[in-house]
Amino acid sequence: MNNEQQIDELLTKLIQEKDRVIGYPVAKDFDYSRLYEFLKHPINNVGDPYEDNTYKVQTHEMEREVVDFFAKLYRADSNDFWGYVTNGGSESNLYGLYLARESHPKAMVYFSESTHYSVKKNIHLLNLPSITIRAQENGELDYDDLENTLQLNRDKPAIILTTFGTTMTEAKDDVSKVKRILKKLAIQNHYIHCDAALAGSYGPFIEPRIPFDFQDGANSISISGHKFIGSPFPSGVIIAKRSLRDRIARGISYIGSLDTTITGSRNGHSPLFLWYAIKKMGVKGLEERYRHSLETAEYCKQELLKIGVNAWKNEGAITVVLPKVADAIKKKWQLATDDITHVICMPNVTKDQIDEFIQDIVEEQKKSAEKEQDALALQD
Repeated sequence: MNNEQQIDELLTKLIQEKDRVIGYPVAKDFDYSRLYEFLKHPINNVGDPYEDNTYKVQTHEMEREVVDFFAKLYRADSNDFWGYVTNGGSESNLYGLYLARESHPKAMVYFSESTHYSVKKNIHLLNLPSITIRAQENGELDYDDLENTLQLNRDKPAIILTTFGTTMTEAKDDVSKVKRILKKLAIQNHYIHCDAALAGSYGPFIEPRIPFDFQDGANSISISGHKFIGSPFPSGVIIAKRSLRDRIARGISYIGSLDTTITGSRNGHSPLFLWYAIKKMGVKGLEERYRHSLETAEYCKQELLKIGVNAWKNEGAITVVLPKVADAIKKKWQLATDDITHVICMPNVTKDQIDEFIQDIVEEQKKSAEKEQDALALQD
């Protein structure tokens, strides 16, 4: 097989597989063809996006606009916010924890058992002591367990990792409840990082509102760009308080800028693509995408209930949770599975896809019933 044939085969495979992804939070309804010319250029957003530097083939201006857009959406102090476009949610979480550690070097980290796997890895990388807090049945942080655990460690500063949309059930931790617990226990030295990888892009539109942003008590917030918004490559955004970033900034003469990010050279195409997407959508467009996804998720849940599948979803979530499905269905629809399975109704997921998925489950139910009948017949 020559190179061209291999490329053609790969493209055909990706096109086929793309249409059957309903188990992972990846939006696929995007069109960035207007930006394809930029792929011919070595765009590198080295250094701080808010500082000038000597490398000019960059998209710092667009990167700043992306950060500004989300800072406003998350009600950050207009005089005290900063951020940059990251490689994805894991890097964004690493940065939030890094800022937290530099602010409180002797702190204990608290995170829920439902927290994304990147958090444990990041805590290990930063060599931070930590305690895992129980999660409620729906995946949300157990606030009583958090309070009791904090009570036992009141002498230490606290770094608390909240999640706004857990991996399997899209549960959302209430930052204002966490803030009240800290106040009740008089733990003044604390830092709250909110991992809002999926749900952060539509968090402000959820009704009833679930507190998660800067006015609610967060010190930094991370989101993914390739999930709800959609992108051909992974990306993320970290928004933090500029006053906290200033503590870790270091001048680098080589690039004529401050070293404030995790990686030195950074992908300059991601900010451009995210900028293009949010300029086209705007706040109204993001809200419309969410309303559409919410409607599809409710449809999926109801259709599953009609065929006897015990499906449920958290308030305002676009993720439908159900018991494990057969391996054939899991593989066909690329369903993430733990003790449970879920369907994530991203903006590109259609009711026709849900109908086909439901039909597959019905067929599987029939096969299982026939096997049971055969087994009973053999016993007789």
